[in-house]
Amino acid sequence: MSARFDDRLIVALDVPTALAGLELARRLGPTVHFYKIGLGMLTGGGLALANELKQDFGKRIFLDMKLFDIGATVEAAVRGLAQYEIDFLTVHGDPHVVRAAMTGAGSKGPKILAVTVLTSLDRADLDAAQIRPGSMEEIVLARAAAALDAGADGVIASPQEAAAIRALPQGPTTSSSAAPSGPPLIRDGRQRRSSRQSADRRDRCGITPPATETRPRTAPAGRRRRPSRPGRFSSVSAGNPAAPARTG
Repeated sequence: MSARFDDRLIVALDVPTALAGLELARRLGPTVHFYKIGLGMLTGGGLALANELKQDFGKRIFLDMKLFDIGATVEAAVRGLAQYEIDFLTVHGDPHVVRAAMTGAGSKGPKILAVTVLTSLDRADLDAAQIRPGSMEEIVLARAAAALDAGADGVIASPQEAAAIRALPQGPTTSSSAAPSGPPLIRDGRQRRSSRQSADRRDRCGITPPATETRPRTAPAGRRRRPSRPGRFSSVSAGNPAAPARTG
């Protein structure tokens, strides 16, 4: 009988290094099947960590890069990231960015999730950035609708706007990823626009563990890792947490 996982729970690996992330994933073991790796981990071996969790441990990966650039650059970046076989990838919700990301992902690439407005921002931040007038909810809804119209597979939003986004004609849902009935809606709880309402249990929710220093464990004497297959990326646990390079 195969194990069943609740993919609505996504644990954010917001730890200092890829080795610390790998150690945390090992401690959590089969209780967690879905992990988020953010931009802050990128220079600390985040892509190598994503590759190892995916290939060696069979985990699902949410790569939270929030890409934003001209279309050609976004398309090329997404096409390159798709080789890691990640499941979700975030981009900013501007329509030209979403369209480019969808092209780069192709039919077999990651699901593209659009960020509406960063959940740490409030109206004063938008004013400082010369963003058009309007309430936060109005702007979030407009950006969510535009991103979904551009082809996004789902959107990222704060709990405060989640219900309104679900009511859009484009219809993002909060169903389990095992049997989705529409574009997913992921609630980001790390926001200034807080909500006192408890999260709907059907929503995917992110958990961020406290950042702790983890000392790498030395492999026992005589232990041998199986060799990398041709075309595999370098391994975190093999002692190279830097950005992966092709081997073999």
